[in-house]
Amino acid sequence: MAAFAPSLTARDLARHPARLRELSPTALAAFRDIAAHWALSAMEQRILLGIVPQSTYTKYMRDPHGALLSYDTLQRISHLYGIFKAINVLLPDERLADEWISRTNGHPLFKGVSPKEFMLDGSLESISAVRAYLDAERGW
Repeated sequence: MAAFAPSLTARDLARHPARLRELSPTALAAFRDIAAHWALSAMEQRILLGIVPQSTYTKYMRDPHGALLSYDTLQRISHLYGIFKAINVLLPDERLADEWISRTNGHPLFKGVSPKEFMLDGSLESISAVRAYLDAERGW
């Protein structure tokens, strides 16, 4: 999987927009790998990326090297990458790790749904909450 962990702030990226273009292909490659592991549909991918238009999603998937992601989308991918990594640390069996995201979870955070369903409300806050939950489980 492509390594992706941007440490730049929105202010940094506003000052250096070329950095957004530089990070975008790597971020999309990481996201595509995660989406394959989690068996995400195209619609689920669009929701998690915060990209509603089908045409934008198609363009990014067709030509990731020409993509210019927003700071919000980069944040989403960064959190999803952190979630993916944390799950694989907590569950070293790849099959179990890949299935965890889609299994109903009894933790109060998830309100009786799977982590994937919880994140599919489309908010960055939900994605961030899943990452915080997993980081706490890892003892971070």
